[in-house]
Amino acid sequence: MLESTGRGRRGRRRILSEDEILDAALTLVDEGGPSAASVRGIAARVGVAPNAVYTYFPDKAAVFSALVERLLGDVNHDVFADRTQPWRRRVESLALELRQQLAAHPGAVPLLISSPMNGPHALALNERVLELLTDAGLDSADAARASYLLIAYVFGSIALEIAGVDKPGSLPPETERIAGRHRALSTALADRYPLSAAAAATVAGYISTEQYLWGLHRLLDGIITTSPHVPDSR
Repeated sequence: MLESTGRGRRGRRRILSEDEILDAALTLVDEGGPSAASVRGIAARVGVAPNAVYTYFPDKAAVFSALVERLLGDVNHDVFADRTQPWRRRVESLALELRQQLAAHPGAVPLLISSPMNGPHALALNERVLELLTDAGLDSADAARASYLLIAYVFGSIALEIAGVDKPGSLPPETERIAGRHRALSTALADRYPLSAAAAATVAGYISTEQYLWGLHRLLDGIITTSPHVPDSR
């Protein structure tokens, strides 16, 4: 289809797709967080007028919902789908996979926390988690409660992890971030908070993979304690 150009000539209309819009939205979110991904900014990124974006998505919230779905669709289910493996190992593999996917796009983490998790990829992931916990021996009600607990832990942990990052685009190496936190905490806490200062190395490591797995294992221990039919596979 042809459209008028600024000089009166008619040029070929820019062909657009949902994937291009989402690619542009993710790039903007990676660069500056959700506030950087306006419809106008997305349109400029792909070289179209804002109305072209509205052809595919009614508003920015719809773009963000679709973006969340795409990110959840990137989760590799194979890492925790092997039903011959111990259930705790499968949960750990899932938690590490989710953390890796979220850490790759820290600017998008607020979207995952604030958007409804009701798309096909979100529901498929939840179904897999329920399957995993049912395999562990939980009844349907406890499996649903444990699923919510695990997802809240994973999303909450990564949200706190990126909270101290100046630029949402990418996370510096873990060791670098921990060292920076340790220096800042040791200086800030030394005079007024001696107990906290003494634990500064541990507090600095709150964002570490080691701490992440420590908390996950405590959650799983609690699931075992409150669900007598779940075998303790520690």
